Amino acid sequence: MIDSLLLNLEQHDLLTDQERDILRRILGRERRFLAGEDLVVEGSRPGYSSLLVDGFAARYKLTAEGTRQITAIHVAGDFVDLHAFLLKTMDHGVIALSPCHVSLSDHFDLKQVTEQHPHLTRMLWLDTLIHGSIHRAWIVAMGRRSKVSHLAHILCELYVRLGVVRRTNGWAFHFPLSQGEMADVLGLSLVHMNRVIQTLRRERLISWSNHTITILDWDRLQEVAEFDPTYLSLSVEPR
Repeated sequence: MIDSLLLNLEQHDLLTDQERDILRRILGRERRFLAGEDLVVEGSRPGYSSLLVDGFAARYKLTAEGTRQITAIHVAGDFVDLHAFLLKTMDHGVIALSPCHVSLSDHFDLKQVTEQHPHLTRMLWLDTLIHGSIHRAWIVAMGRRSKVSHLAHILCELYVRLGVVRRTNGWAFHFPLSQGEMADVLGLSLVHMNRVIQTLRRERLISWSNHTITILDWDRLQEVAEFDPTYLSLSVEPR
């Protein structure tokens, strides 16, 4: 059930058999969510953190006018709210963008891990640090890249992250988000979002149909995105 998490963590450093067993033990409870349901509600104080076993989810904030900004896309193998263990009160929501399968870890169990297993603690800490790196990359893309480059960067990143947890098929990957949801990622109107997607299609960098994105020219897509995966820390080394 937690194979995606193990694949994710072991992209950065090897885990011992004991550490794998600990993760299996503390992530025993399961929940399933329909697309559009909140995995975590803004303002709540969850007593557990949620591992996304399968599906796509997003962190988001709503403005006073009711508009939504998606601030992160989560894929299988991601702890969507590990930070709630220490922050306590959630300052944003996490929504299912597709049917989601989630495994839960009580904060009491996570506290025991931090007190008894320092290497595993560092690995979970690294997971939150990488999400921070992703967030910084998104801010740079939103503030300083063209919208075409911004979308290209997100697609490059998702392809690499999904590849780590074996959710790609050659140069293709399942991507259930609508254009409206992607507009909430890039901070665009739906009309402008469509134009950005059409640009990548017209340049024959991607195809996007039936909830599947296929990368047609990886080198050129990386060039348009100015994509450098260093921020994803994809090297196995002692942590």
